[in-house]
Amino acid sequence: MSAEDFRIEKGIYYTKDHLWVKLEKEDDAVVGITDYGQHQLGDVVYVELPQIGTKVEAGEKVASVESVKAAVDVLSPLTGEIIAVNEDLKEEPDLVNTDPYGDGWIFEIKLEDTGEIEDLMTSEDYKAYLEEIEEESQ
Repeated sequence: MSAEDFRIEKGIYYTKDHLWVKLEKEDDAVVGITDYGQHQLGDVVYVELPQIGTKVEAGEKVASVESVKAAVDVLSPLTGEIIAVNEDLKEEPDLVNTDPYGDGWIFEIKLEDTGEIEDLMTSEDYKAYLEEIEEESQ
């Protein structure tokens, strides 16, 4: 598959760990796994959600996702406090696969420093990053 085969939403931000970040308000962001990321994982069978109220640093483990292929840690792309989690993933972890940019979201975070958003990739940057990965794997 090529970078063109994966859905990349415009107007949201991305990490090199294949997470997406959508600003809900000026200092609240929803986080999930990208279409590319969920494809790499395969069928998701379990999601360990963070605790609401937990304060996290950017780059710190906040959740984990288990699939038929692997178990991976989800690292927070931003510093702040977890203010919501997607309880639906407890019963339907495959929402990460079927609707990665919608019902498959993982957590919402209240940002400590909105300037950290500048460290993330735009949709155009992320598309270029996926093309880079594709070239390296050939």
